[in-house]
Amino acid sequence: MVTEPANAPVLFDRHALRARLVRAQRLGAATFLLDRVSEDMAERLGAVLRDFKSVAEIGTSGDQLANALAGRFDRYARIDLPARECEPLPVEAQSLDLVVSALALHFVNDLPGVLAQIRRALRPDGLLMAAMIGGDTLTELRQSFAAAEAELEGGVSPRVAPFADLRDLGALLQRAGLALPVTDVDRIVVRYDSAFGLMHDLRRMGATNSLVERRRTLTRRATMLRMAEVYAERFADSDGRIRATFDVIWLSGWAPHENQQQPLKPGSATASLADAVKRGER
Repeated sequence: MVTEPANAPVLFDRHALRARLVRAQRLGAATFLLDRVSEDMAERLGAVLRDFKSVAEIGTSGDQLANALAGRFDRYARIDLPARECEPLPVEAQSLDLVVSALALHFVNDLPGVLAQIRRALRPDGLLMAAMIGGDTLTELRQSFAAAEAELEGGVSPRVAPFADLRDLGALLQRAGLALPVTDVDRIVVRYDSAFGLMHDLRRMGATNSLVERRRTLTRRATMLRMAEVYAERFADSDGRIRATFDVIWLSGWAPHENQQQPLKPGSATASLADAVKRGER
């Protein structure tokens, strides 16, 4: 059993996040990112020359991913992330051939622990493929709120979650014991009439502020209006519409198996780089 370390930072209020997801469904969920990721997941798995029989989808909200992968596997289970991250995932060791997750892992407090549990659940040569928000996502909104609050309120409160970058996630896959780790980023730029249109979509995605250290009082109207002005001044195109960046980071890794490609041992090379360069020059 993998438990959350005592010193793991608790960034996200998981109960608040669940409440926001419920509200999003009530408002009519905005699913354009999840739709795209689900289609991409199906395409990426289609390029993997392996048959996966026992599959689990972990943490994904909505039915988009399950629908995109429908009929491909003998057994397909959907597993929620625990409300308390000290609780283990309800999966047995070495019981799965494939684990998939779409736009869920960026809201996990103990991501190393969850990845380690997924690694434990995979059979040898089993695959994890996941997509999560990261990188420079919503950097425009973050900068606009910071500028408005600094100008009108004399300080800045946390508005946009800190996101992991590509290199960090590759290292976490290795730390979890996954072999052949691969990460890449899909940058999606969405345009809106105003910052308020973006915030309306974030609410319908269940992606409004769920940070533990979030501000608990209503934002002043003047601050919101100034934020929208700054956003339009700094991040609008020539037609007046604003840009919003979403970086979707893809990550994959395999449970180790003896038949997988292995790196050469240090000192086992039969030719030196210097000799290769000299031959090229000649």
